[in-house]
Amino acid sequence: MRVDAHQHYWSLVHSDYGWLRNTPELRALYRDFAPEDLAPLLDDAGIDATVLVQAAPSEAETARLLGIAADPASRVRAVVGWTDLAADDAPRRISRLAQEPLLKGLRPMLQDLPDPEWILDTRLEPAIRTMTESGLCLDLLVKPHQIDAATKFALRHPFLPMVIDHAAKPDIAHGRFEPWAGLIATFAQSTRVSCKLSGLASEAGADWDAATLRPYVDHLIRHFGPARLMWGSDWPVLNLAGSYGRWHAASIELLAGLSPLEQDQILGTNAATFYGIK
Repeated sequence: MRVDAHQHYWSLVHSDYGWLRNTPELRALYRDFAPEDLAPLLDDAGIDATVLVQAAPSEAETARLLGIAADPASRVRAVVGWTDLAADDAPRRISRLAQEPLLKGLRPMLQDLPDPEWILDTRLEPAIRTMTESGLCLDLLVKPHQIDAATKFALRHPFLPMVIDHAAKPDIAHGRFEPWAGLIATFAQSTRVSCKLSGLASEAGADWDAATLRPYVDHLIRHFGPARLMWGSDWPVLNLAGSYGRWHAASIELLAGLSPLEQDQILGTNAATFYGIK
């Protein structure tokens, strides 16, 4: 099985994509993206299933994504949604969402929050406990300056399945390997958390090739190992820095030194296991 562990859909008719509306450099993304747009790209890359991830901090967004996933033709086999983990009634909301068969996880949009240690707020404890008891996963959308807090959080909650999105967004465009490299290595060595091999092209900008990304990918393989990495496209955000086919081909090149089994793990098996995709 080949799985795209991280992709998005959205429609501008809805008003909860403030990050998209208020950022001029994202103009290329300012339109609707739906399953029929992605389908031919999945066909070309041989992708069997996808994980559809929230792109707006609202439960309305989560409901829309679950509606898309309900159509088997969408190839969405898991949804990562959103709810306010700090809300007083978060446990009730999470318990309700967990009843949805295709709702496999939740993602607070940590990268957009001013407090880098928000995830450590004790107000979140009831929500995190409910997630763990309900068998849900947590996607950690963080940047390098938030890795320390993510490490402390992961050590505090060893039984909650977690994955770092987009390898914590190293600053590839400016050639900055540190402090990201040291921080992510410590995170990998200190926790059992997985990491998505996604978003790297977007962090590199438009002028990249496999050689540009290789130091970062090799570093992730070295510290997380093939058993804790999962490939994702981050489409359509990927369109800002290249095409689906370009990123997929570069990924195949970057993983060519691994065994067939290890490549299978990163390109599908790990995501299927993590998100419970049958």
